[in-house]
Amino acid sequence: MPFPKTNPSLERALAEKGYSEPTPVQAAVLQPEAEGRDLLVSAQTGSGKTVAYGLALAETLLGEAERFGPPAEPLALIVAPTRELALQVHRELIWLYGPTGARVASCVGGMDVRREQRALADGCHIVVGTPGRLRDHLERGRLDPSQMRAVVLDEADEMLDLGFREDLEFILDATPPERRTLLFSATLPRNIAALARRYQRDALRVDTLVENQPHGDIDYQAVRIAPNEIELAVVNVLRFFEARGAMVFCHTRETVRHLHASLVERGFSAVALSGELTQNERNHALQALRDGRARVCVATDVAARGIDLPDLGLVIHADLPNDPETLLHRSGRTGRAGRKGVCVLLVPYTRRRKAERLIDDAGLEATWGGPPSADEIRRRDRERILQDPALTDETTEDDLATAQALLSRLSAEEIAAAFARVLRARLPAPEEVFDPGADRGPRDRLDKRTREKERDTQRTREGRADYGGGQDMVWFRMSVGRRNNADPRWLLPIICRLGHVTKKEIGSIRIFDRETKFEIAQSIAPKFAAAVRKTNDEDIRIEPAEAPGGRSDHDGKTEKAPPRKGGFKAGPKGGPKGEGKRKDRGEDRGPSKREGNGKPKRPFARKGKPG
Repeated sequence: MPFPKTNPSLERALAEKGYSEPTPVQAAVLQPEAEGRDLLVSAQTGSGKTVAYGLALAETLLGEAERFGPPAEPLALIVAPTRELALQVHRELIWLYGPTGARVASCVGGMDVRREQRALADGCHIVVGTPGRLRDHLERGRLDPSQMRAVVLDEADEMLDLGFREDLEFILDATPPERRTLLFSATLPRNIAALARRYQRDALRVDTLVENQPHGDIDYQAVRIAPNEIELAVVNVLRFFEARGAMVFCHTRETVRHLHASLVERGFSAVALSGELTQNERNHALQALRDGRARVCVATDVAARGIDLPDLGLVIHADLPNDPETLLHRSGRTGRAGRKGVCVLLVPYTRRRKAERLIDDAGLEATWGGPPSADEIRRRDRERILQDPALTDETTEDDLATAQALLSRLSAEEIAAAFARVLRARLPAPEEVFDPGADRGPRDRLDKRTREKERDTQRTREGRADYGGGQDMVWFRMSVGRRNNADPRWLLPIICRLGHVTKKEIGSIRIFDRETKFEIAQSIAPKFAAAVRKTNDEDIRIEPAEAPGGRSDHDGKTEKAPPRKGGFKAGPKGGPKGEGKRKDRGEDRGPSKREGNGKPKRPFARKGKPG
């Protein structure tokens, strides 16, 4: 349906931008019953809220006029939680109110305060800012709120989450009580409802989303991975989709820093966003994303708040979100304004149950599968080569002359192969990744009570189960033994890391003089064997073995060590604490742990990081 009738100047601005039909939230705030009233609006991220309240304010600010009068004291105030969102709103209102002659000023932290002071002193019609900077201008008398007819709180739930309640209350108390108050929020928790009751009068409730409504234009994919291959999986997912813009979410600044450095080293044009960056660094990073110099943004949840990037076609959850709201909010940065987007959750097989609960609680339908393999990425690359603009652009005379010169010296196959090499040289190499196992098939979504009951039952079952779970077991051997100071406490992490298994899938461990034999649950033995074949090196070799017959140095069986606190403490002979005090020094204990130079003997040299 077309836009409802509004101010003629705003209608011209919408037509110039190509807006033909309103989004649900835009249509809702322009209904006759919303005219002139306070509004309490809940709408999902990327639903066109900025244009919605811009249109809703037109009648309050302009009345029947098509243009504003000379700028003086501001008539409207827009409050946003972050600098990026405030500047984005500022840009949107400039084009929307451009035909009306409106002057829109911005007041955000991290920007030149003297320039903002001059803009306010020269007069303006609308002010957009962040809570802290707006309060500072109010307290110093630079911002005169006496003529304000409307106040908009954009992303009010985020502002309260970030601790701006006191600033918001100060701002609202400073504005005239007869003002119009529009409150926009993705969710409406108790603190938002309390704020609305205190500062709004007879507010019209506008709800344009169903509870936990996912974005309809996003394809959700859950990718099962090995816990130690998150970084490699991110590389392959980026290469597989080759989106014009991608955002990778991590939990901590350190993870962002490490993953960003790894992607840049591999040849990706990537930027990082975290709380440790200065505002100038953030602006440079965002500008690189907007103008196409960078295509990947690695960010934390807090640092990415309020960021709206054009052509963002891919969102990757390198770290699983903590709750369904965060999952929907992260994912909502793609699939905007009718565009299609892809959201990929990287799920280590040890956290599959958490991922399933997140997906169920968010009301999503996700496709489960393994990580894109290197062969799949190469096939995609070949398909993309055939669609490269170099093959479809118009050919000039110089191009034909160069082609004839090449054909006179090389065959067509040689020229085509060279063209493919040139294109591949621009792309980061895909990684060899491990698929932890086939999908368990579709799951029926259960109601909340049934899910909680199943969760409690599973916890009880896991608490009673012994290591190995009572399954049939398969024996494997490792090329380290007593002579290498083998001990279950450091063997276990190595087995888990190299074989992509957990402690509960490992049974008995038997340590011999030159080797160690251990059990793996039969159900995952093929997967374990495939993993260790890829990760074996000259220092540690793991291969299938026959069941041990005979006695080991630990009475034929060694149980896995219980969890420790604080790591190992060296005993007097260089081994784990207490080993050096053993009185039994029989012949079957092997050579002494001290060598001729008097230094403790190292267990063995291993490549890579410790397990």
